Amino acid sequence: MEDAQPEGGENNRDVDVAPALISVHPTQDSVAVAVGSDLRVFDLRGNCGITLVDETGEAFHKDSIRAIRYGANGKLFVSAGDDKLVKIWSTDSWRCITSVCSEKRVSAIAISNDGLYVCFADKFGVVWVLDLHGLDGNETLVDKKAAPLLAHYCSIITSLEFSPDGRFIVSADRDFKIRVTVFPKKPLDGAHEIQSFCLGHTEFVSCLAFLCTAEYPQGFLVSGSGDSTVRLWDINSGTLLDTCEVGSQAGLVDYSGSELSCSTVTDLCTIPGGNVVAVAIQSLQGILLVSCDLSSQTLGAVKVVSNMGDNFIPTSLGCSSSAELLWTITGVSKLHGSDYNSLARVRVLSGFKKTVPGTTKHELTVLDDNEVPGEEKLLEKLQGSVTVEEEVFLAAAEAVKKSMCNLLIKKQYTTERREFRKRGRNDKKIKQ
Repeated sequence: MEDAQPEGGENNRDVDVAPALISVHPTQDSVAVAVGSDLRVFDLRGNCGITLVDETGEAFHKDSIRAIRYGANGKLFVSAGDDKLVKIWSTDSWRCITSVCSEKRVSAIAISNDGLYVCFADKFGVVWVLDLHGLDGNETLVDKKAAPLLAHYCSIITSLEFSPDGRFIVSADRDFKIRVTVFPKKPLDGAHEIQSFCLGHTEFVSCLAFLCTAEYPQGFLVSGSGDSTVRLWDINSGTLLDTCEVGSQAGLVDYSGSELSCSTVTDLCTIPGGNVVAVAIQSLQGILLVSCDLSSQTLGAVKVVSNMGDNFIPTSLGCSSSAELLWTITGVSKLHGSDYNSLARVRVLSGFKKTVPGTTKHELTVLDDNEVPGEEKLLEKLQGSVTVEEEVFLAAAEAVKKSMCNLLIKKQYTTERREFRKRGRNDKKIKQ
């Protein structure tokens, strides 16, 4: 007879929603959105929606997509998530050229700068690498296998990034750590050399990005966290250079340090060639812009852009290498108690290459729907044609908060509960 589960057991499936994600082609040829298991792509050059072709045997995604990304040269696109599938797409034909099955649910992905390796991380703390040599995008390959690259000890990996020079792969986890690992010449043999650890966050690290300019091509790492801060790092030494208390700057944390509302940094997007980091925060209706002076290695002035519409709390940010536009999205899948299977709304900001005369401030504009590239065609493809009430998006934002807390904030158990969980472990070997 099975042990009865004590009160306070884990049953979080009703709040296990997935946030909407957005990714932009490096030269803004296309824009991709993931909402639940649905992957939507719009061709900006052809001004039309794209039909994906998947003949790998594991047709499309069957569960929530948790990570999407274009390669640095724009030739590859990768999607992965809760169905344990990592799908690699050719952006020339938008065919899935290979599909790899992960052992655990996938939480983060990265593509090497030369496009020859795809790395993905799972919820058990392992980073895997897939060798793409010989993959030309003209045929479907189903025999590709991933090899373990590195691991964080039993900690969910939340973000993966390659350094601008390709020397390092940076991984962040639920246990407040950022690990900088030398990317080896033979990745399939594993990565055994750790360059540094970037330690200083007091809650889970949620996102990573690199900020680099022509003067500083090696770049500096920027991280966001559940501790409501954005931090600047030198990854060679692991040195913390500066910290910006974005929660208090956005009015989400008071001066005594008391949290007025959930102020987790959910996404970062560095503006290429500039000194600005766009920040999405769980309770902020809009985005927050943080300036960075790379010469003094400091984070500076903060500006809140809040005129993006009522209840628009971005869940993901993206921009192209030209940095002319910042693309944002809000939305979720599987909203419990809602009539909608998925929700998504896209907003676009322009003006990052324009400054107010006599100042260094950017002259930013939130584009109207008819000013967005692709206009109604794009919005219908990426958002869907269903009109959703503002209150539903606010409920969706609350659901994302709860889901992230269940996933990333470490649970505290009573002694009784801990012993019960030990008895239910399926990895214990029976001793003869």
